[in-house]
Amino acid sequence: MSNHQETRNPSAAADVPQTAPIPERVVEQLRAVQMGEVTPLTAAERRKLRRRTITSNPILQASINALGALENVSQAVGQPADQARQLYDEANRWTAVEDELRKMLSGVAGANIIRRQRVSLIAAQAYGIALQLARDPANAILVPHVEEIRRLKSFSRRKKATPAPGAPASTAPDTPEPQGSGTSGSPKT
Repeated sequence: MSNHQETRNPSAAADVPQTAPIPERVVEQLRAVQMGEVTPLTAAERRKLRRRTITSNPILQASINALGALENVSQAVGQPADQARQLYDEANRWTAVEDELRKMLSGVAGANIIRRQRVSLIAAQAYGIALQLARDPANAILVPHVEEIRRLKSFSRRKKATPAPGAPASTAPDTPEPQGSGTSGSPKT
């Protein structure tokens, strides 16, 4: 046995350090982070606020400067120039947090897609092997499993999304999926 084969130890999963991220632990840590004002907005609220927000930095800076130019402007708005500058700075600093959270979410979502694809491939391979082995009477224990998978695949193929009211119906004839091909969520080769 070579060193390369020894490193692929079946108990390698048990060798994973305890510091590896566990999804539940990550969720706990995220919930424990206190960020002060966190206001969830609907998509419509976000769009409305973005339309009403000045995004040009020179315009923002000049408007804040107008607050400081004359006391009457600051009193009319109800904010002194230094507080407006502080709020502007804080918004810019939180943009970095927003960017990092987006990157983190994108990475977690990508890793989860890969995990699901791997599981799907394993499941498709297991079904294919079980289907072949179940033909031998010595492996009769696999028959109920294969039949259940067939039943579930058949059921998932029959479920069709109902078209939205007023949407044109598909003119293409329904063609059944060949037996042994992927199920919803499993890769098609």
